[in-house]
Amino acid sequence: MSRQMFGELISEAVAIFIIIAFGDSIAAMYILYDPSPYVNSYWGVCMGWGMAVTLAIYATGSISGTHANPAVTLALALFRGFSWKKVVPYWIAQVVGAFLGAVIVYVLFAPVIHHYNTVHNLARNASTATSGVFFTHPGLAITPLHALSDQIILTAFLIFGIFAITEQYNEMAPGANFGAVMIGLLVAIIGACMGYLEAWAINPARDFGPRLFAFFAGWGHQAFPSPHNYWWVPIVGPLIGGVIGGGAYQLLIHPYLPARVRALEAERRGLQPNQSPAE
Repeated sequence: MSRQMFGELISEAVAIFIIIAFGDSIAAMYILYDPSPYVNSYWGVCMGWGMAVTLAIYATGSISGTHANPAVTLALALFRGFSWKKVVPYWIAQVVGAFLGAVIVYVLFAPVIHHYNTVHNLARNASTATSGVFFTHPGLAITPLHALSDQIILTAFLIFGIFAITEQYNEMAPGANFGAVMIGLLVAIIGACMGYLEAWAINPARDFGPRLFAFFAGWGHQAFPSPHNYWWVPIVGPLIGGVIGGGAYQLLIHPYLPARVRALEAERRGLQPNQSPAE
């Protein structure tokens, strides 16, 4: 393995470590305290997750591009020329980083988790509430099959938005490294609008890594196979949704971007993109 590739994998692990360390801590604050500091202020939960994503991008984006999400990696490989040889290593690094992020959250909140289970007379492996600190569950009236369609749709929105924000030919895209903030806000908006469906995983590593940690930390069947055998939904749904969202952008928006059209026309004429025929 080259030094560059090793650095990229470390970068991906660190990126999602940051996201989970902050994001699952927000979930702990939301779930474990009574009254919750987020009561009547759910937007704070969404913004916390979103700004964790922004921080991760600013910290690691110049090394790996901060995919921090297997659905992003797959979509970039399909539509943006990302090397297929890097896809599985990136996925592994992302899951490892998410697992370690969950470890940090457990180190911080273990006494509070124990207190919550004691007060509510719950065994750890019977507590869907405390397991929700680490990984996602279907929300009110949501079946696993419906959650699968939700995750496909939510992740399609995410990848469509990321493609728009990072598109080199999109003259309306944010500049001066402000894209990281916009991607964070995109995550926050998805959570604010649709997060109660099943906690808006929209990222297989975000759910699988902490779920794997929770399994070994005593949540057992709450993590795998989870109630109603739900564990696979936040993996498969986002991967499908990422392909759909990226494909939709490439089909519906990318071909018609004026800057891209001008660049292709200049290339056809053998000109520089901003050079006029008279020059």
